[in-house]
Amino acid sequence: MYLIELLKDWPCTISGNWRDIEINAVTEHPKRVTKGSLFVARKGARHDGLDSIEEGIHNGAAAIVVDRIVPKEQVSNWVSRGVAVVTVPECKQFLSYSCAQLAGSPAEELTIISVTGTNGKTTVTHFVGQLLANFGVKAAVIGTTGCYINGEKLDVETPSLTTLTAEYLHPLLKTCLERGVTHVALEASSLGLEMERLAHCRAAVGVFLNIGVDHFEEHGGRDNYLNAKKKLCELSDQILVNREDAECMKLVADANVPVHEFGRKVAGRFMPSENLIATLPPGEHNRLNAMAAAAAVCLLGFPERHVFSMFSELRLPEGRMQLAEQAGRQVFVDYAHTPDALEVVLQALTSLKKKQLICVFGCGGERDKDKRPIMGEVAENYCDKIYVTSDNPRNENPDHIIQDIVSGMKNSSAVIIETDRKRAIQQAIELSEPQDIVLIAGKGHETSQLVSGKETVLSDFKEVMAALNQLGTVK
Repeated sequence: MYLIELLKDWPCTISGNWRDIEINAVTEHPKRVTKGSLFVARKGARHDGLDSIEEGIHNGAAAIVVDRIVPKEQVSNWVSRGVAVVTVPECKQFLSYSCAQLAGSPAEELTIISVTGTNGKTTVTHFVGQLLANFGVKAAVIGTTGCYINGEKLDVETPSLTTLTAEYLHPLLKTCLERGVTHVALEASSLGLEMERLAHCRAAVGVFLNIGVDHFEEHGGRDNYLNAKKKLCELSDQILVNREDAECMKLVADANVPVHEFGRKVAGRFMPSENLIATLPPGEHNRLNAMAAAAAVCLLGFPERHVFSMFSELRLPEGRMQLAEQAGRQVFVDYAHTPDALEVVLQALTSLKKKQLICVFGCGGERDKDKRPIMGEVAENYCDKIYVTSDNPRNENPDHIIQDIVSGMKNSSAVIIETDRKRAIQQAIELSEPQDIVLIAGKGHETSQLVSGKETVLSDFKEVMAALNQLGTVK
């Protein structure tokens, strides 16, 4: 696409010889710049794109986009080297727009269901995909665990983000279109919404699941977090909201589009029979997740009676209540990494409990310190034995994180501290007994651990299988 064509509907000023420039890629990462790229010098939380412009030009950028005043001599220097300089009011929105345009605006040809909430986004989107597939619809699911088309994982290189950045998302949507996909269920994280990654992905249905404690620090406070979530109202043709969550109800109270409610106790519409609910995976949270998915599919026009009849076929995605069994022991791996998520999973497992309930968990470094003692308290309320360990400490001291967690516990007699997550998993399983239930919480499907700025291979489920194999043959 020629730069002049890309910019024709966007407010901007341009310096340099821009008339014949052809753009073949858009990126905000200087290392991804190739010859003919449009480099968007966005200011991020840790890095300012202006500092990478020289690298972008060196790698072949044909044009640069900025949204701040740059000294004239600097602009002149870039222009003298054959690079066009485009100034726009705001880089985040423009990045979304330009990536969508270059990909041919694939979102406009797709029916999109966007799901936001502190917990449950992955499960709900996968449930939506499964329900649609049962109607013969070719559906994609895009989110934390990758991209799936009718249950098959797509082999594409994308960053591990809940909501992909625009430069990855729109080409991926284009690929989905080319493969015959008509519907997409995608996760809309608070950070993705705040960064305008979905600004050009209009949703047929926007789903609000719940509001808990997570990402407050990254947003600069709880109010900013809530405002980010609320952006989904502006990006949706209609809203589906969890009536049982007061914060969600507040967020959609002044929405300018139709608002529909779902919940376990909402009378009338979207209420399956108890015998159908009984076929769902364990846990009240999974009942609510299934209700959300079913209600979203009904809002797309699929018959309610048939949607709910498919409950018995719903399967949880990887790393969500993922079960391995051996010699009477049940070990579950789950992504629960917030107080609310940990509590609902422990509640579900308590209902299955025959003997001891054992939990292995930690908290991420450089993230939401306030939730650490709360998670310690939650674990203590439900568990007979607790292994507190590391969970992506990043550049923070793991021992400090663990002490923050333990500070929320009143009785330390049931607590075992083991900083090494692999050893904690092994010990919890080795020292468990028949009829015990063990929960490994926090990482779910993830296959790496971030320690001291370095990424190492670590899969909770593989470690569980290895530990169980030490006890005998895994069922």
